[in-house]
Amino acid sequence: MKKWLLSSLFSLSVVALAACGGTEEQSVEEEVPAALEEETELAEIDIMLDWYPNAVHSYLYVAEEKGFFEEEGLNVNIQFPANPTDPINLAAAGQITLGISYQPDVVTARANEVPVKSVAAIVRSPLNHTVFLEDSEIQTPSDLEGKQLGYPGIPLNEAIVKTIVTNDGGNPDEVQMIDVGFELGSSIVSEQVDAVIGAYINHEVPMLRHNGHETRYFDPVEYGVPSFYELVLVTNDQTWEEQEEEIKAFWRAATKGYQFMVEQPDEALAILLNNQDEANFPLIEEVEQESLEILLPKMESEVGFGSQDEENWQETIDWMLEFGLIEKEPALSDIFVNIVE
Repeated sequence: MKKWLLSSLFSLSVVALAACGGTEEQSVEEEVPAALEEETELAEIDIMLDWYPNAVHSYLYVAEEKGFFEEEGLNVNIQFPANPTDPINLAAAGQITLGISYQPDVVTARANEVPVKSVAAIVRSPLNHTVFLEDSEIQTPSDLEGKQLGYPGIPLNEAIVKTIVTNDGGNPDEVQMIDVGFELGSSIVSEQVDAVIGAYINHEVPMLRHNGHETRYFDPVEYGVPSFYELVLVTNDQTWEEQEEEIKAFWRAATKGYQFMVEQPDEALAILLNNQDEANFPLIEEVEQESLEILLPKMESEVGFGSQDEENWQETIDWMLEFGLIEKEPALSDIFVNIVE
């Protein structure tokens, strides 16, 4: 119940009781606020972002700013990770209610019997692309043969490269993979490498453009990589059992934030910029504007924001098994639930 309505109800109660005598008024006046206060107690939800606030998180800050979480009876605490694995690890350990993570990471965790599950798909296809400068001689993935390809040392990227080069008729063994950490943009600008994988088209690409470097890139889905969910919302089995209703309420509010973001992207972006972590990760408005334009089509679902598809999960699991990213197949019934109604 909204605060203004509770205040009105309390005032009406006091006025009505005043006509019955001062003693009764004083007695009830002491009891009613406690009852109303208990009625408006908000459930606590802790959510950890996958990274510092950026365009993909706009809907969460809109939901917070516009009171959508409070309308659902929630007090939502948005946290930032100290390292990329924190959201899934802390959610799995029950130290946070929800975390934003990656579908392949959920598959890996569940294959290793970590009790974590996805409750919503946020970005519905890969943002991780193979990126190179616009004037590069590279035209298709097979042109990566004999080239130096920078990546952040994550095995998933190696599997993507093997898939796209093989499906384009090339030999992935002829691609020289170089671990450049997360210095992906600077690696291609400095010509330390010919191309990079692990770069995100909603971050590195607009950031490079902002700095005067035009790029081209390969969408891995066009060369045989399954269209896995780039970002998903995760929790652990016990948290889901104990807080299913609160998590569903969270997603109803988040969906309202998403709908606002779709209809009024400029205001949603302004809300995000007001909530940026300026000390650690200052945002550039034009970069985030371009990022949001890239993200919105990838977040859209005809079924509903956050919906998940069994076939998508199975294709991702099969692909990860094929390339040795996991050793055993997790059960679909354990790995995700659909909260979209």
